Amino acid sequence: MVEISVEKNDAEQRLDRFLKKYFRKATLSHIYKMVRKDIKVNGKRAKQESMIHEGDIISVYVSDDDFASLRDERHVIKAKMQFRIAYEDEDILIVEKPFGLLTHGDRTEKKNTLQNQVAGYLMAKGEYSPGTEKTFVPSPVNRLDRNTTGLVIFGKNAEALREYSKMIRERESVKKYYLTIVSGEMKDELILEGEMEKDEKTNTVRILDDDDGASGEAKYMKTAARPLKTANGYTLAEVELVTGRTHQIRAHLADAGYPVIGDHKYGSQRVNRRMKDRFGLTTQLLHSYKLEFSGGRLAGETVTAEVPDMFRKIEEGLFGK
Repeated sequence: MVEISVEKNDAEQRLDRFLKKYFRKATLSHIYKMVRKDIKVNGKRAKQESMIHEGDIISVYVSDDDFASLRDERHVIKAKMQFRIAYEDEDILIVEKPFGLLTHGDRTEKKNTLQNQVAGYLMAKGEYSPGTEKTFVPSPVNRLDRNTTGLVIFGKNAEALREYSKMIRERESVKKYYLTIVSGEMKDELILEGEMEKDEKTNTVRILDDDDGASGEAKYMKTAARPLKTANGYTLAEVELVTGRTHQIRAHLADAGYPVIGDHKYGSQRVNRRMKDRFGLTTQLLHSYKLEFSGGRLAGETVTAEVPDMFRKIEEGLFGK
């Protein structure tokens, strides 16, 4: 029998989710079997959905060899720091993600990610030690596409991560604003609402018309866009992301007749060729530049990110200084 003490960063999560992160080599079915036969919490049987709390003792009735075979010591892959820090306190880190960097790993890239860079930064400061943490990893609250730049919130501990993840998920107390340049002259503010469906094969989303009939997979989304400058068939716009769906801004604006320049999934290929020839732009021009907090520990704070050089160059080229 091996005992696991639940620390603060491990607490307030389901037993099965804790075990899946702790026994990284175990399948989910194996975890469920262990909960039924080999696990007790504070000396009593527990259900897989039982919540664990700081100070709980999880007893695992397996041999030392079996216990070790299910563990996989976490090794954080350090990556060179490319981000800028927009805000930091003892609980929250808000960084400016550069162009071309994944927020977290996928099948194409597992090493050089924003999450690994942040983990390395916190390790260097002595604020995160993967060798002593059982399950917790500093993680992003929100996510940006590889080629979208700007603000990403990280929880430096589990309590802050849960708090701000809930605020983002439930659209409470955090307003997210982006800057973009679109094709077409937008005269008035747009409030865009509707339902979307994602096509996993093409990794695109489709805005549903009233006649389409939403399926069970359809999701509601809402976007507000405000023109800041217009000239020569283009608009510099501030976009408020009210919900947070895949490709939401790009798909919603394109559906409204104002595609983001450089966007090869939803934009105008003619405009994109012009932007590439003139400015070297090869992907969507989208920057998460402002977060406004009205709740939580950052209530009343506004955090902003610098506009990237490429964005500024195109803005000045199209609208003047």
